[in-house]
Amino acid sequence: MKAVVLALAAIAVSAIAMAESPVRMRQMNPVAPLSGKKAPGNDLCMACLNFYDQSINILLNIVLQEGVIGSCGKICGALANKTHSPTLGSLCNIFCDIAGVEEFIKIIETLDLDPFYFCELLSPKVCPINDNGDATITSFVPNPASGPQGTTFEFDMMYTSVNGTGTGEVSLEIKTVDGIPLGASDYNPAAKPGQYGGKWQVKAAPDPSCDPTQEECENWLPGTYQVDVYLCYGECGSKHPHSAIYSQASLNFTVTN
Repeated sequence: MKAVVLALAAIAVSAIAMAESPVRMRQMNPVAPLSGKKAPGNDLCMACLNFYDQSINILLNIVLQEGVIGSCGKICGALANKTHSPTLGSLCNIFCDIAGVEEFIKIIETLDLDPFYFCELLSPKVCPINDNGDATITSFVPNPASGPQGTTFEFDMMYTSVNGTGTGEVSLEIKTVDGIPLGASDYNPAAKPGQYGGKWQVKAAPDPSCDPTQEECENWLPGTYQVDVYLCYGECGSKHPHSAIYSQASLNFTVTN
């Protein structure tokens, strides 16, 4: 699925906090928290999810090449050297110390990992687990419902939770007229019971930075576009423990001539 540039904002209804920032999203990749439930700057879970995305394949190669590794310092030092990133090396030491070096290596070698499951295996203290959590989308609407090419469409979602939510993500998929799928995912921190909301914006105009010789480029042809949103515990679509689709909803908007 091709990435789409979205301007993202969200609110926690009880707090009425709102922020907007242009973010280039990648499919199923937790890049930024919903703004109204914004994770604090020291959010260990968000740091872990991004660490996984940048490091897991390199760590697996280190484990396979090195064989027996006796300390967190050795494996994390190798990661820092290979990536030329002291920051990744430091994060590696934090997460390795939390799990213990033997368990850390065992987790790295686990087949079919996803970032949420990886971080949960390290410790529930890294990414909070709530297997009794719930959430129900109560509203998902476009604004405006139609407009010419170049219009910025906003998608507004509201949801409620009775038991609170575990760590997860919100995934947005746009089914386009020309068949080029667009999508984005946002990290959604664990939350207490309450009512929450999110806003996404997308400009229905060709991306001038898209090179058609390198990838398919969305042209935003006139017609009806379907947007599906998935509110998930863990990674959307994951079959691992501590994963589920809490709720999903759809809307349509129209690009006119």
